[in-house]
Amino acid sequence: CRAIYFAAYSTAKEKLNGVLEPDSTLVHMVSAGMAGFTAITVTNPIWLIKTRMQLDARNRGEQRMSALECVRRVYQMDGIRGFYRGMSASYAGISETVIHFVIYESIKRKILESKARASMDEEESVKDASDFIGMMLAAATSKTCATSIAYPHEVIRTRLREEGSRYRSFFQTLLTVPREEGYGALYRGLTTHLVRQIPNTAIMMCTYEVVVYLLGR
Repeated sequence: CRAIYFAAYSTAKEKLNGVLEPDSTLVHMVSAGMAGFTAITVTNPIWLIKTRMQLDARNRGEQRMSALECVRRVYQMDGIRGFYRGMSASYAGISETVIHFVIYESIKRKILESKARASMDEEESVKDASDFIGMMLAAATSKTCATSIAYPHEVIRTRLREEGSRYRSFFQTLLTVPREEGYGALYRGLTTHLVRQIPNTAIMMCTYEVVVYLLGR
């Protein structure tokens, strides 16, 4: 999923830089949106199977459902379209990706500009460990902001992917959950999600920047 995402993001950003103002906020927003749309469309069936297996509740002593059994069960119940349940919520989650990358790119640009001013050499291209630590902090900050704003789509997506779910569409679920469980239900599990996502995103973005830097040398 990450490989597809970053490949699509880099490609879109490269193309858009030749059409729009290079490395502008608009370029980052559109690139992130296109990358998110591509990755979600390709990988949704995988995440649906994962969610179904996590939610699988068998009686004690029974063997848990395997991935192959889960695939067969989804197909028998809903056909091919069953593998794309919850995709509308995932598309809504593109907003999280857009917010994340816009904030990240903005912080990264300020870090690089600050270093250039400090060294009095705007053409400086050599990076050291402090640059990548700064990018990890930028990634952690941007991911925290983006996830906190867009988290409800995660709850809605999980509800839509439940087997036999009475939730049928994004907006129907968005209205039903707070009406029946209160608005706090839309943020249930946020803390755990942040604990998992922030270190993961910081390491992933730093690794991406290191690879891009090494390949560009």
